[in-house]
Amino acid sequence: MEYTKVAVDVNPLNEVANELLMAQMGDMGFDSFAETDKGFDAFIPSKDFDTVNLDDIYCPLDGIKLSFNTETIADQNWNKVWEENYFQPIVIGNECVVRSTFHQVDETYKYEIIINPQMAFGTGHHETTSLMMQFLMESDMQGADVLDMGCGTAILGMFCSMKGANSITGIDIDEWAYNNAIECLSLNNVSNMEILLGGAELLNQQLFDVVLANINRNILLNDMHAYANVLKQGGRIFFSGFYLEDLPLIDEEAKKYGLKRLSQKTENNWTAAAYSKTK
Repeated sequence: MEYTKVAVDVNPLNEVANELLMAQMGDMGFDSFAETDKGFDAFIPSKDFDTVNLDDIYCPLDGIKLSFNTETIADQNWNKVWEENYFQPIVIGNECVVRSTFHQVDETYKYEIIINPQMAFGTGHHETTSLMMQFLMESDMQGADVLDMGCGTAILGMFCSMKGANSITGIDIDEWAYNNAIECLSLNNVSNMEILLGGAELLNQQLFDVVLANINRNILLNDMHAYANVLKQGGRIFFSGFYLEDLPLIDEEAKKYGLKRLSQKTENNWTAAAYSKTK
């Protein structure tokens, strides 16, 4: 698949502006982003770029000027692009390192996750993935059956496996993520995680002790009933992919399905929240 990269220059550079613009472009069909020293790069399948009008993109913050540069990137160039420009090792909680095969890590960590991202699907660098990893670091996964919705590289599900989960089901609607996740399972010798291509319609009668959903606010609100339906009584569910100001909406929807918020974590206004199923 051929992708189009849109380099977005944000002047003056503003992290909040970056996040607002990424959310806006995500709604337009861009499926991955990487921050740069001038703003960020946004990626979209070239077949979908034809329907995008860059003039429709605007920044709601005063005094921010935008400029765009587009570039077509062939499928086979993605690993090289990531290796040279974006992906650096990341450490979560001083115990877990996420790296690629081309990285050399000096220290020894309790958990080591290896990924070769074909795209920006869950490298651990984005706040939402990092927040979910922090929750999992604190959680007992021993013997748990886990559902990882929007699994991306399968980084969260693999971490659960390393922490003793019994079985993990990863689901993602994107074919790139699906193929990348299968490769990552092999790299990490994870044999108890299954990857499925699709969305919430794939959920059936199987019940889970833990549900992970790091997606975005609209999908969480739309599909929460399906996630809650497959969560065991007393099970835990972790949501991320939304801003702090969206938390009341998430809470309100969660209450409809007997989900009680236990705690939350916030970083750069991105938020993750943990819930338990009480009824």
